[in-house]
Amino acid sequence: MRLASLGRPFVSLALALALAFAGSLACRSQPKEPDAAALIADLSSDDAEKSGKASVTILGKGDLAVPGLIEMLGSPDPKLRSRAATTLWGLGGSAKAAVPALAVALKDTDVTVRRPSASALGNMGPLAADAVPALIGALNDSDNQVRQLSAKALGAIGPAAKAALPALDALARREGLREAAEDARKKISGGR
Repeated sequence: MRLASLGRPFVSLALALALAFAGSLACRSQPKEPDAAALIADLSSDDAEKSGKASVTILGKGDLAVPGLIEMLGSPDPKLRSRAATTLWGLGGSAKAAVPALAVALKDTDVTVRRPSASALGNMGPLAADAVPALIGALNDSDNQVRQLSAKALGAIGPAAKAALPALDALARREGLREAAEDARKKISGGR
């Protein structure tokens, strides 16, 4: 028996059912969207491969994981705080909600947390303007690299960081920091 002999309504119904079945198969073969909480848990893993894959996935998915990363910045483990700050750096402007937490992280007791926190704020550029006071404070950090990264972050923020100009002038007088301070000053002052 041919489908055409069954009539147009039956053929249309048969085609609709076939398309629906094919669509349901296609949906089943699609990988599920990763759960942000599961990604944060994987990022916290001691298994380097597992945490690395989680980091790459988070970077591809963006801001869905930001709340978990902010929470991770408060971890008692400095390795996890550092990992969170580094991942937030990779998210750039899509991690704007983390600016207050990163500003606090600039005062972390562990330098491996302060460095990526300053870098993350710098990678957000003008979106990190609320962190200017914390970045000015970080220009006096005990670690030269934190001071340098903070100066770069202030430069990336641009004109909204004008309050940092006196601190950058002072930083320019410190050995090894003159170039970073002057570069930041120029970016804040519009190239002057």
